[in-house]
Amino acid sequence: MTNVRNLICTFKTQFIVIAFALSSQLSAEWDALNMTKGATEISREVYDLHMLIFWICVAIGVLVFGVMFYSMYAYTKKKNPVAATFHESTKVEIAWTIIPFLILIAMAVPASKTLQTMYNDEAGDINIQVVGYQWKWQYRYLEDDVNFFANLTTDLDEIYNKVPKGENYLEEVDEMVVIPVGKKVRFLITANDVIHSWWVPAFAIKQDAIPGFINTAWTIVEEPGIYRGKCTELCGKNHGFMPIVVKAVEQNEYDSWIAEKQAAAIAMAELTEKDWTAEELVARGEALYTTNCVACHQVNGQGITGIFPALAGSEIVMNDKARNIEILMEGVQGAAMNSFSYLSEVEMASVITYTRQSWGNAQNGDGEIVAPKDIVEYKKNKI
Repeated sequence: MTNVRNLICTFKTQFIVIAFALSSQLSAEWDALNMTKGATEISREVYDLHMLIFWICVAIGVLVFGVMFYSMYAYTKKKNPVAATFHESTKVEIAWTIIPFLILIAMAVPASKTLQTMYNDEAGDINIQVVGYQWKWQYRYLEDDVNFFANLTTDLDEIYNKVPKGENYLEEVDEMVVIPVGKKVRFLITANDVIHSWWVPAFAIKQDAIPGFINTAWTIVEEPGIYRGKCTELCGKNHGFMPIVVKAVEQNEYDSWIAEKQAAAIAMAELTEKDWTAEELVARGEALYTTNCVACHQVNGQGITGIFPALAGSEIVMNDKARNIEILMEGVQGAAMNSFSYLSEVEMASVITYTRQSWGNAQNGDGEIVAPKDIVEYKKNKI
């Protein structure tokens, strides 16, 4: 008898352990499939609203399908060989009109309150303009005169399956958006070329970036950390290469970062007066070309036939310095070539010089470099 009891106890213990393991696994899978709770008060409010509506829909589904399946079972021809002769019921008609109406009102009230909170576009403690480009994001801190672009930094060998993909595949950038914790940050979102969409799920923000319009979103992040997102509007062939990375830090770290950015901008402006050599410009320009131009014009400058023209052997790149500058500064109307005037004078001069000195262009053309002073002069003449 004792052995039987021990055996039963063993079975019970094993059952409890297996049930607990299965419930934990199901809970983890549910969390992976379900909406994220996020990292802000508003994101958790959105999550709670989502779960409320979900369970209301589950209850409605159980009720409707329960009645349907019961009716299919209870009122078969075998059990009811003589069909009923009743007609519609006015009471039932009124009930299934009023009840859904009340359910919708009950769902709309909390949803409206949450939406009102989400679309509050009052100025924040920090206001950041977000501009979508093909295929990168520009961020301008309006109060602090900080301006930079965030470009994908995932290695091309990962993209083309030459090496294993990293942990943050297609979610790495050269410049993170840095914000302080505990402060309201408002984003003013627009686009330069086509429609993009700025999405950071941890903040419950998904806002379209539309040329000529400014949409707003805001967040107050409570804990330091790195939060990732991406463009969610199909915006061209490199749509999948527009990640968003936001780093939330303490206020003192944020202040230091702002000071470093402002000092770097001053130093960059001072470099326009320097006498640059071709080697110095080419060294800077190669990195800029890889970041900004490779997607269209390719690493070897050959472009994509019928879509993006080749820079290697291009008559303009080799021999028409003025037109070369104009194209990058103004873009080409009616073509996929956008203006790159957002680059600094040093960056613009470097990338143009790189294309004029590479792929045999220097040997077959005039070999002239474009100096930052040339870009400064071009801007003066355009005023």
